[in-house]
Amino acid sequence: MSDLIYYEFPLNERIRVLMRLEQLFQQTEHFMRGSTVWDSRAVISSLLDILAIFGRNDLKSEIIKELDRHTNALSRVADSQAIDHGVLRQTLQDLEVLSKEVYAISGKIGGGLMENELFKSISQRSAIPGGTCVFDLPAYHYWLDQPDAQRKQDLERWLRSFDTIRHATDTILWLIRYSTNHTNEVSTAGFYQQNLDKGLPYQLIRVGIPRQLPYYVEISGGKHRFTVRFLEFSTAGRSVQAENDIPFQLTCCIL
Repeated sequence: MSDLIYYEFPLNERIRVLMRLEQLFQQTEHFMRGSTVWDSRAVISSLLDILAIFGRNDLKSEIIKELDRHTNALSRVADSQAIDHGVLRQTLQDLEVLSKEVYAISGKIGGGLMENELFKSISQRSAIPGGTCVFDLPAYHYWLDQPDAQRKQDLERWLRSFDTIRHATDTILWLIRYSTNHTNEVSTAGFYQQNLDKGLPYQLIRVGIPRQLPYYVEISGGKHRFTVRFLEFSTAGRSVQAENDIPFQLTCCIL
C-alpha cells in the first residue's frame, strides 16, 4: 500500500466519464471475487451503471479520439534522446492495435446486454428504492438462487462485451497519470492555487498526501487554473480547512 492517498480531478468531460467507468469496472472486478448473492447483486448494480454511462455518451468515438490523441502526442516526442525508444515503439504499437479493436466493435456498446429480458426487467425496477425484491422480480430471485458457479458464468459472459473498452480506458488513464513527473508543493494554511498554461493540454490534477494526516483534499478548477483545499475530516460536523502549511505531491497531467 502506498504511503500516500491520491485525490484526482479531471479537467474535461471525456476524462471525467472515463474515470467513472474505471471505478465501475473496478467495482465489478472486486465483487466478482465474492461468492454470495449480495456480491452478484453488486455486480449487476455496477453493470447497470456502466450501461447507463454508455447510454448517455458516444463513448466509442470518444475513446478512439483519445487513443489517436495519445498516439499523436507520443509520436511528437519520438526524436527525444531522454526517452526509452523501445518502450515508446511498443506503446505506439499497442495504441494502434487497441484503436483498431475499439473501431471494430459493432453496434452500440452494451446494446446486446440490454436486449436480455432479465436485464431489461432489473433495469426497469432498479430506479425504485428496493425495487428488486422477490415480489418485484421473481425471475431475478430465481437466478440469484442458482449455484455461485452458474451465476459467475453468466456474469463473466455479460462482462466480456466490455473487455476491449475496459482495456482502452485503463490504458488511456494510465498514460495520462504517469506520463508527467510530480512536483513537491506546500499549501499555505490548507490552501493552494496554481494557474495552468493555456497552451498545454492538461487532462488531470493529482494530489498525493501522507496517509497519516487527518485531512482530505478538495480540488476545484478548470483548464486555466485550479485550487486545492485541505480539510480536516469529521463525521460529527462540518469539515474545517486546515490551519497548518501542508506539504503534498502534485502532478498536473499533460499527455
